[in-house]
Amino acid sequence: MVLPKVFGRTTSSPSTTTRASSSASAADHSKPTGRTSPDPRPSSPASQRPTPSRSTSRPLSRSPEKKASAKHSKKSSLSLSPKKKDKPLDPNTHPLNLPPEQRARLSRLSARMDQEKQQTNGNGTADKPVQNGDGAPAPPPHKTPSTPPPSTEDAEAFKAAGNKYFKAGDYSKAIQEYTKAVEADPKSPTYKSNRAAAYMSAGKYIQALDDCREADELDPNNAKILLRMARIYTSLGRPKEALETFDRIDPPATQKDRQPAVTMNHHVSEAEEQIRNSTSGSMAIFALDQAEKGLGSSVTRPRKWALLRGEAYLKMGNVNALGDAQNIAMSLLRNNSADPEALVLRGRALYAQGENDKALQHFRQAISCDPDFKDAVKYLRMVQKLDRTKEEGNGYFKTGKYQQAVDTYTSALEIDPQNRGTNSKILQNRALCYTKLKEWQKAIEDCERALKLDPSYTKARKTKAKALGESGNWEEAVKELKAIAESNPEEPGIAKEVRNAELELKKSKRKDYYKILGVEKDADDGQIKKAYRKLAIIHHPDKNQGDEAAADRFKDIGEAYETLSDSEKRARYDSGEDLIDPSEQFGGGGFGGGMGGMGSQIDPEVLFQMFGGQMGGGGFGGGGMGGGGRRGGGGGFPGGFHFG
Repeated sequence: MVLPKVFGRTTSSPSTTTRASSSASAADHSKPTGRTSPDPRPSSPASQRPTPSRSTSRPLSRSPEKKASAKHSKKSSLSLSPKKKDKPLDPNTHPLNLPPEQRARLSRLSARMDQEKQQTNGNGTADKPVQNGDGAPAPPPHKTPSTPPPSTEDAEAFKAAGNKYFKAGDYSKAIQEYTKAVEADPKSPTYKSNRAAAYMSAGKYIQALDDCREADELDPNNAKILLRMARIYTSLGRPKEALETFDRIDPPATQKDRQPAVTMNHHVSEAEEQIRNSTSGSMAIFALDQAEKGLGSSVTRPRKWALLRGEAYLKMGNVNALGDAQNIAMSLLRNNSADPEALVLRGRALYAQGENDKALQHFRQAISCDPDFKDAVKYLRMVQKLDRTKEEGNGYFKTGKYQQAVDTYTSALEIDPQNRGTNSKILQNRALCYTKLKEWQKAIEDCERALKLDPSYTKARKTKAKALGESGNWEEAVKELKAIAESNPEEPGIAKEVRNAELELKKSKRKDYYKILGVEKDADDGQIKKAYRKLAIIHHPDKNQGDEAAADRFKDIGEAYETLSDSEKRARYDSGEDLIDPSEQFGGGGFGGGMGGMGSQIDPEVLFQMFGGQMGGGGFGGGGMGGGGRRGGGGGFPGGFHFG
């Protein structure tokens, strides 16, 4: 209520009021006439002094006696006791001089008036003015007394309500009622254990575990609480802690109760064993799949299990498995970007995929998160060493130092035997070196090892096909190349390679003149002639009497020399054309008689060397070289000559 300003003097007792009135009367009578006189209307006993009106205010302010009286009245309290309740209200009377009942009534009336006033809330801060009828009334400036805390009887009622909702399957409301019971009696283990059961049924296993732990602290070794806590541990994927909790129960828990935790722990241990000692991760994946069947309905895979699964995928090493390992690492990093184990897991997956630069970045980041993390340091150094060794081998290969390249690649393979992706590439590189060294079988073996590590490695399959063909097995080479074309028709140049291999297969089905003479396909004329001379002397039939195959070998040697010594015939032969016309077989004319009808056009100089330079008359009859004396003299071999 907004009250008017204090008009004048107030008294704290009747005696003070009487003295103030006497002083005022004396002062008024001492003033000249013609001034405003006191209001003649009757007033209440409390107002024995002049009415504080406009006409009397000035004389009062000028009177020393009145000033003293006013000063005295300000020091007194505003407690005027009414003498009669039924006297009419004087409108000119100061409100503080009204009877208490009147003041209270006026206060109530003024609260309803449409007046702007400063309201305060319970925090002691001012609220905005609220117009009458435009909003709810302001709250009282003091706090309402708090309700008394619930009693033990209330807690039991809340528990009973929670049990009712729990049986009905309304776990949310059951949790609410059990929470009220816990608040009513925080020291009761029963209420917390019941709420843990509701949390567990609602799939909130972390909250359930917290309640069970608190209940266990309030009531240690309570079998019911321990059994519930062990089941929660199992549902969270923590079988070892579950088994430790089961061991605390007395009398011991039944085998049926323990079995889920025992089974889960067995599968996790089996996965760890497979990862430590097996070269394949598939069995570890299977074991983890079985373990995860025991998790709660809404429980995510434990972090430890996720890391084990990622490790198993790395052991599997194929493209899909490496992608799965990366997905697991990224999921862990979304929860914690500074997880060093997840960083190393992703780095290893990248390393297995051949992205060594990105892998090194992840290893360095893991070390920055945990400088003492040994795995990060280990893989960082290993990848760096492997990169250096591999590049060294590549350098030897580019400069034609193939044997040194082979030795360096062999050293690189020993750095990390478990890395399937990188090792498959190193084996392919070493196989190329073996092809340059014409060690075809070793090249084939390296390609097969590379394909075992990475069956999709097309480059290794092509190198293997080349080595197979060069080793003489063009049929297998064609099969290998056709398989590549079928599985990967977009492979650059594969169609041309298939055609070339088929041509080589066709050529391989006729006599290999290069092989007959024992020379390389890039041998020059001098090498071909030298090989021919040597073989013609060794395999001449007259020097191999009793060997029925000697004549055939000698014939093949002659054919090979005749073809390869002629540049045009050699070009046709190399291109795969059929050089032998069935109507022009060797055998007619040439050396008749003593040479058994062989028609090979043997170099006369070779024959001269074969027979020691004694070319006389006679000897071969009926042939192109019959009769005559020495070479150029028209004669043949001297009479009576025979091979010794």
